[in-house]
Amino acid sequence: MSGQGYEDLIILNRKLDELLNRYADLRTEAEELRKGNEALNNMLQSRNERIKELETKYDRVKLTGALLGEGENAAEAKRKITELVREIDRCVALLNR
Repeated sequence: MSGQGYEDLIILNRKLDELLNRYADLRTEAEELRKGNEALNNMLQSRNERIKELETKYDRVKLTGALLGEGENAAEAKRKITELVREIDRCVALLNR
């Protein structure tokens, strides 16, 4: 093999080593990013569940306040009670069939 061909082979070999090292680094980085993304998705799901729980509690507090006759929520409480009574009546009617 000629001297120039040997030098070209050495240069090609170095570039290939650099490319393989960069590939390994990128794979490691991609895996870390996937794990981070998964952790963030889990956190987001947990926060969304917590928000739903708090919204439910807030609705209950609002209804309780309305039942006690506090503020403008009284009309909403009466509407909700009427709605619940109608739903119970429908269930009873279905059971009687």
